[in-house]
Amino acid sequence: MITEQLEDQTCWNAVQERDAAADDQFVYAVVTTGVYCRPSCPSRRAQRENVRFFQSCADAEEAGFRACKRCRPAALSIAQKQKSAVERICRLLEESDQLPVLATLAGAVSMSPFHLHRTFKTLTGLTPRAYFTAQRARRMRKELLRSETITDAIYNAGYGSGSRFYSESARVLGMTPTQFRQGGEELQVRFATEQCSLGLVLVAATETGICSILLGATVNELETNLRQMFPKAKINSADEEFTNWVSQVVAVVETPSRGLDLPLDVRGTAFQQRVWQALREIPAGETLTYTQVAERIGAPTSVRAVAHACATNPAAVAIPCHRVIGKNGNLSGYRWGIERKRALLEREQAQ
Repeated sequence: MITEQLEDQTCWNAVQERDAAADDQFVYAVVTTGVYCRPSCPSRRAQRENVRFFQSCADAEEAGFRACKRCRPAALSIAQKQKSAVERICRLLEESDQLPVLATLAGAVSMSPFHLHRTFKTLTGLTPRAYFTAQRARRMRKELLRSETITDAIYNAGYGSGSRFYSESARVLGMTPTQFRQGGEELQVRFATEQCSLGLVLVAATETGICSILLGATVNELETNLRQMFPKAKINSADEEFTNWVSQVVAVVETPSRGLDLPLDVRGTAFQQRVWQALREIPAGETLTYTQVAERIGAPTSVRAVAHACATNPAAVAIPCHRVIGKNGNLSGYRWGIERKRALLEREQAQ
């Protein structure tokens, strides 16, 4: 993405490639013709020494250039029109108590249902249905905290029946509605730590499955991180039976090809869940870039959101965010330290 401080080489590369994705970022002007264009303009390429870059059409016109009649840079680009349409659909979904049918949504922005579905998923990383579900879940959490009763919260959040609410509540909240209203005070989390070649590993679980796998140097550091993740839960040391789960996690750290077949109970947004699922599908010994992960989940423009989902991964190794690297091949960031990331990748690629 072109930043506010235009980088000449980046802009020139976009012009050379006629990159439509850069159309909303800048315009370029040709000194010898006095015309300015979109980066994607199909007109004959100018010589580099005759090209100037501007943040906006207004800037180019103020400098004395006129708009190209072929690419019409002053008109809304296709990307801008799509963004505007998706923003309108988002507002409609946020304001709706029931999921509108796709044809109705498409009609509101004069698009075909197929084109709307594809465009919406490309720009948001979610289908309209998934976006609606995520927004209703947000309303549900909000209403549970401010409504006098759970029944009030059900209907204020847009649920037509209690059965539908309860069928989704555990998955969305990660706990019962009553526990959520109490700030997770009744949530039971058990944990255990064990030494591994990367330092200490802490494994924590609810009644449903593993909710956290943390790597660190000291027990105090790991326990503090766990309590920050579940501030009002009842956190206790695990029994001997649970240590078997910890041993399985350690075994995967040491021998990644073994894989981890344990139930997970990780909480995140709909988008984060999609990213984490994509990470779990990357085989040991292989890596993907953040851009490639974004493309795999059908959200090629959401690279930064993918990086954020990796950075907030609650379960090291089980959700292998260490297998995601920068576009230039650099290891980039890792929640539990670059050296641990390097060590995990090296042992995976050696097996």
